Amino acid sequence: MAHHHHHHGTGEILKWSFFATILFVAVELVAGLRSGSLALVSDAGHNFTDALSLVLAAIGLYLQSKPANSVKTYGYHRAGVLTAFVNALSLVGIALFIFYEAWQRLWHPVRVQEGVMLWVAAAALVLNGAIMWSLKNERNHDLNIRATFVHMLGDAVSSVVIIAAAIAIHYTGLTMIDPILSAVIGVMIIWSAWDIIQESLNVLLEGLPRGMELQQVTEALRSLEGVIDVHDLHIWSLGSKTHALSCHVLISDMATSESNPILKNINDLLCKYQIFHTTIQFEHIKCALSEAPCSILVTSPQHEHHS
Repeated sequence: MAHHHHHHGTGEILKWSFFATILFVAVELVAGLRSGSLALVSDAGHNFTDALSLVLAAIGLYLQSKPANSVKTYGYHRAGVLTAFVNALSLVGIALFIFYEAWQRLWHPVRVQEGVMLWVAAAALVLNGAIMWSLKNERNHDLNIRATFVHMLGDAVSSVVIIAAAIAIHYTGLTMIDPILSAVIGVMIIWSAWDIIQESLNVLLEGLPRGMELQQVTEALRSLEGVIDVHDLHIWSLGSKTHALSCHVLISDMATSESNPILKNINDLLCKYQIFHTTIQFEHIKCALSEAPCSILVTSPQHEHHS
């Protein structure tokens, strides 16, 4: 129940942050177009992806909290990861558009109103700072919330850079600072998205959870009393913080009831790795799979004949 309230609180933060961000995007876009500043328009684009990330995070959070059913037997853990992935891809698209616009501006300079740039960027900094502060505790536990937090951090840095650029344009009159700065914001957007694309893709492709080593887990299992060997070991993520494991464990020939302590020790060990969904198959005869490197590929008829 406490967990549900916790999700509800984060959901409320995301909802209000979304409304505040969308309102600000409209203000920044109008200010950018009126002052002729591509950096402000780029930042409005960046802020729009923040609004998108907030709404995706809220949807992801809602879906993740839905219980498992007869069709989605693992629940909706992947929904949050999928939204984080879509979110990060949208960022890359916006960055490419900014690069194109910045290139056009370098060849066809436009006069900018640096005063408007300065004040709007300062307001953006306050807004992003407030949202980041409200999400700071949850970001370590959820990939989706972390994606949103990283968006906000990128925006806060962009705002600081825009403020510095506005001051520089005011004193030097160099309008080319604006498109160069826009390109820098574009690079920052891609940099912030890349980590999230990698991690969410790893989860979607059933890769080993980040920070975990297959060999280390295998050796830890083999060291347990009663375990002779471990093979066909698979570890994957259901969501950003829910991991699952399946493996074959070779033990001495014994009654099923006698093997219960071994199973308990295995599950206790795996809990230390934050693995709570397990499928353990006990074997009493060495499996052919353990002789060769485990492969899920279909063997050829010729190979089958030999074996």
